[in-house]
Amino acid sequence: MQEKILEMLKQEKENGYVSGQELCERLGVSRTAVWKVIRQLKEAGYVIDSVPNRGYRLCESPDVLSHAEVAALLRTSWLGQKLYCLEETDSTNIQAKRLAEEGAPEGTLVIADMQSAGKGSRGRCWESPKGTGIFMSAVFRPKLLPVKASMITLVAAYSIASELRKTYGLDVKIKWPNDIVLNRKKIVGILTEMSSEMDFIHYIVTGIGINVNMEKFPEELADKATSLYMESGTRFQRAKLAASFLNRMEKDYEQFAAQGSLAFLKDAYNEMLINRGETVRILQYQGEWCGIARGINENGELLVEKPDGTIREVFSGEVSVRGLYSYV
Repeated sequence: MQEKILEMLKQEKENGYVSGQELCERLGVSRTAVWKVIRQLKEAGYVIDSVPNRGYRLCESPDVLSHAEVAALLRTSWLGQKLYCLEETDSTNIQAKRLAEEGAPEGTLVIADMQSAGKGSRGRCWESPKGTGIFMSAVFRPKLLPVKASMITLVAAYSIASELRKTYGLDVKIKWPNDIVLNRKKIVGILTEMSSEMDFIHYIVTGIGINVNMEKFPEELADKATSLYMESGTRFQRAKLAASFLNRMEKDYEQFAAQGSLAFLKDAYNEMLINRGETVRILQYQGEWCGIARGINENGELLVEKPDGTIREVFSGEVSVRGLYSYV
């Protein structure tokens, strides 16, 4: 009931008050029950104005990643509808994989205020301090061949970057295949892990780490990482951000799953690709080589022009991409 009342208050935030009688009738509960929930919300940090004969009005929400806050902002049909909000965990990817193994449905989402062992790409640790970022992992069960699984990383990057540009006016770029950067520093990292057989996907877990309100980073990360707050000077409501990304990603994922390719987003993705037209270093287990990034194809592979003019398709699972002299 707390989530439903909070959702109703948020919907009316711009228009005015919601009467106690309306809350009672729509939820089928007593005025006392409504009053108790309002009191709980106030204790949790919500600023709610109560006026006799007018009702309740939500004035301000705390920056929390609670179940009630996130659920009230979601407009999805299935992504995040099975929701686990944790104050602290080792890794949201670890928890999401555990739930997937236990049969959790597609769209199950784990979101945490803090991670003690956040997972980055290639076994690196993801810095996850309390109360500053968004750390979440979603379970997907697409009816696609395993070879297409890595494309979900690109879908997630495209969805988040598009939302940051459209809704928040931030000039973010995508660093293929799993990072989003702002002013050439990382603000988002994406890690996709899979359980599959030769021709069947059991599940995919996509973990997303977003640097939101961090004020600084350890010295070893300061030249590579930044946050939305550090770049814009604005503090963001993390639940609102997370919900806006999920609302967008559900639509993009559905289109990808139906088509089995990235043809629908390829051109827009390439417009946001930070290294497009620039020389990049391709780091592989066998060694490294350089070429000019020309964009992605509909399979999510990076097209790199070699010095002899030939185009090589680079699969995201086999490489790391860097600029000639730096991270980007």
